[in-house]
Amino acid sequence: MIDLHSHSSASDGFFSPTQIAQYAISKKLSAWALTDHDTIDGLHEAARAVFESGCSMEFVPGIELNIKWQKGEFHLLGLGLRSFSDELKSTITFLSKDRRERNEEILRKMKSETGFEISISQLEEKFATKQIGRPHFARFLVEKGIVKKPQEAFDRFLGVGRPWYAPHSGEDLDKAICAIKKSGGLPVLAHPKSLYISLNKIEPVIASFRERGVEGVEAYHPCVREAEAVRLEKIARNLGMFVTAGSDFHGKGVRADRHLGFSAGGEKIANRFWFQELLPALGKWDWKESDWLKMQKE
Repeated sequence: MIDLHSHSSASDGFFSPTQIAQYAISKKLSAWALTDHDTIDGLHEAARAVFESGCSMEFVPGIELNIKWQKGEFHLLGLGLRSFSDELKSTITFLSKDRRERNEEILRKMKSETGFEISISQLEEKFATKQIGRPHFARFLVEKGIVKKPQEAFDRFLGVGRPWYAPHSGEDLDKAICAIKKSGGLPVLAHPKSLYISLNKIEPVIASFRERGVEGVEAYHPCVREAEAVRLEKIARNLGMFVTAGSDFHGKGVRADRHLGFSAGGEKIANRFWFQELLPALGKWDWKESDWLKMQKE
């Protein structure tokens, strides 16, 4: 069992990088990727936790970048990052500014209806992260008694089309692809259904991404049924792309459908997605030689 998509408190996950690393180890995963939103801040800590445990689990340093898109959401995973390139630094700086502007807009909308006075800096301090996202707003609304569960906050206020939703600008796809590749990683289209394109029409869209340098497709994700995941895998095969699978785990109890090591249809994520898909695409691979662990040793 593996997992190639998860989040820590370095972005909008509940567990710290050390805690989620230990949780992945306890689940006896063969390979595990940390892919926080628009940041690599948790990779050093996670790498150290896995290394010091002495376990055999492969740690896959990653990131999830928000990409400019007209409708829905376009997220690009960078898997197997070996370093922190200047291009990736530039992309993260841009997306951090973009995220802050979006958060300020959400705060304005929330304040106008609830009267709550809280700043971005206060939220950053409260949740111990510089990457505030909608899940943090959802947790804040639970604490204030506005909603009972985080998902209710999305359904009523924060989801696409809801009154407090504010869109990202997002990074240019070509710049994001370059940033990932310059850092030694592989660009992977995350949860394609979020693009808001029907499966009957999505193949030429993914083909256009392939032509621009996206190499893999996250066909298996909790937001799709197993039959849909199989269709997405077939599309990827037709386009000569490798296939990945992830839980998009943010922490126990955060989302009822998200469990580390499980994906579409609630099925365990098979080892094949690491040994037969991502690992061959990465080529010569030793995560212990990546910059993340070296920096901790120095």
